[in-house]
Amino acid sequence: MKIYQVDAFTEKPFSGNPAGVCVLNEKLDENLMQNIAREMNLSETAFLVKNNEGYDLRWFTPDAEIDLCGHATLVSAHILWEKGYLGKDREAKFSTKSGLLTAKMNEGWIELNFPALPEEKTEPPAGLLEALGVEASYVGKNRFDYLVEVESEEIVRVIKPDFPKLLKVPARGVIVTARARAGEYDFVSRFFAPEVGIWEDPVTGSAHCCLGPYWQKKLNKNEFIAYQASERGGVLKVKVTGERVLISGKAVTVLEGELLI
Repeated sequence: MKIYQVDAFTEKPFSGNPAGVCVLNEKLDENLMQNIAREMNLSETAFLVKNNEGYDLRWFTPDAEIDLCGHATLVSAHILWEKGYLGKDREAKFSTKSGLLTAKMNEGWIELNFPALPEEKTEPPAGLLEALGVEASYVGKNRFDYLVEVESEEIVRVIKPDFPKLLKVPARGVIVTARARAGEYDFVSRFFAPEVGIWEDPVTGSAHCCLGPYWQKKLNKNEFIAYQASERGGVLKVKVTGERVLISGKAVTVLEGELLI
């Protein structure tokens, strides 16, 4: 059973967001996939099984299966093309818990076609801002996550959440964002998801399904260069097209092996 580790949303090894990719000949028991994800101990491990239209795709953190993951989808497409499972001129099609997701190569970038997940303004739940240690200029919520805008990029970069407190907030995760201070990026963000066993995710594609529509309204444009300001960091291109968000990044394979089970 082939397994790979790939760094997503980066061109340099040991940066971006690492994910496991397991290419299966047949479906596995859920408990076994969960155990493999726990063994890999990455924010997500993707499991691929070929079907008539493309591939069935599921994502597992070390603690739980999740419904949507951007970086593990990006690295899945990367492996399919790089290792010859799929021609590089072919679109990758994934059947997932969030519907049909696709990926294609676009001028050297892997472009994911994901659903837009816009937030709605809400009152912050008890403990959220205290756990983050920030004052918010805006708080919103979509089906997965809270979105918290703060006044500056510097605040985003220096946040040190109280994770036991943040764990009590009822949501998959919390996105903290601000407009970039200047230069090549439009906005910056960080993503915390202790509920699914991830203190901080290095680069989160699915968070940009919310961030794209949010900054579209704020900046009155549809295309962005985004930076996720984690310790590893990562760069994403984001384009909002109606009810879809195109999220683009690069990837580099750092490990290839076989599971001996």
